[in-house]
Amino acid sequence: MDNIKSLENLTKDKENFYNELSKIIIGQKDVIEYIFIALLCKGHIILEGVPGLGKTLIIKTISQILDLNFNRIQFTPDLMPSDITGSEIIRQDSKSGERAFKFIKGPIFSNIILADEINRTPPKTQSALLEAMQENRVTIGGETYDIDSPFFVMATQNPIEQEGTYPLPEAQLDRFMFNIIITYPNLEEELDIVRNNTSMVNTNIKKIIDKNKLIEYQNLVLNIPVSDNLIEFAVNFVQSTRPNKTSEKITKKYINWGAGPRASSYLIMAAKAKSILSGKPTPDMDDMFSILKPVLRHRIIPNFNAEAEGITSDNVLDNLLEKYKK
Repeated sequence: MDNIKSLENLTKDKENFYNELSKIIIGQKDVIEYIFIALLCKGHIILEGVPGLGKTLIIKTISQILDLNFNRIQFTPDLMPSDITGSEIIRQDSKSGERAFKFIKGPIFSNIILADEINRTPPKTQSALLEAMQENRVTIGGETYDIDSPFFVMATQNPIEQEGTYPLPEAQLDRFMFNIIITYPNLEEELDIVRNNTSMVNTNIKKIIDKNKLIEYQNLVLNIPVSDNLIEFAVNFVQSTRPNKTSEKITKKYINWGAGPRASSYLIMAAKAKSILSGKPTPDMDDMFSILKPVLRHRIIPNFNAEAEGITSDNVLDNLLEKYKK
C-alpha cells in the first residue's frame, strides 16, 4: 500500500517537476527525463554539448526545483583539489594559545554539485571528485568526512575537440551514470528561446521535491522487480562492447576498451526508473533500449581505426543494438 501511495506521489511530482522546468527550459524533453531518471537512481550525470545550449541553466533550474543544498564549482585550469574538497588550516585557541589543525569543508559538501565545464581542469583536480562520487565521503589528512545524502554531481562539458580541454580519466567517466548529449534546438524551439531571452519575464520557480521525498522515490525504484531475461540482456550487451569478450566484428575492429560491470547495474536501475515513470510495474526491452546510449557511450573507448574512419561510440552501440533487436 505504501508503494502504491509513493507511486501516486511520484507521478504527481514528476508532472509538477516538468511543468516548473518548462517555465525556463524550452524543449530538451529527453534530456530532462534522463536527468530525472538519474535523480531516482542516485546517479551522477554529464551534460555534453557546445557552448550556448543551456547546459548550466538546466542544472541550475533543477536545483531550484529540488529542495536540496546546492553548490556550483566553476572548473578552470588553475583549480586545485583543495578548492573542491576543502583543506586543513591551523587554528590557535584564543584562551589556551594551543594550535591545532581544523578542516574547512569545501563546496563538495552539498546535495547537488554543479561541476561546470569539468573538462576545463586537469585530471589531478578532476580526480578530487572520485571518492565523493563513489562513497559519499572525502578523506583529508587521514580523516574521513561524510557527505550528506542524497548526493549528485551534475557536470557540464564541451566536446573534447574544443581548445583548452582535458579528457576525463576513464575511472572518472565510469562513475557517471549518464553521458547526455545536448543538441541544437529545432526552429520553433529556437524562436521561443530568442523571444524569452529578449523580453522581461518574471518567473517564480516552486520547490517540488525535498530530501525525504527523493529518498522515498529512490527506495521505490530499488523495490521494482526485474525479470531475469532483462538482467541477462543487460550483461550480455555490456559484454558485447568488450573486444576480448565478444565475437562482434565491429567491437573488435573499433573498440579499445569496453564497458565494465558498473554499466550493467546502471542499465537495470535506469530501466526500472524509466518503467515507473511510464506507469509500468516492471521494465521491458523498450525501457532498456531507450537508455542504452546515455549509459554506455562514455564507457567504451574507440581505437585509432574508429577515429580515422569517423566512427563514434554511438555508431558502435547503434550497430550492436540493431543486431539485438532482430
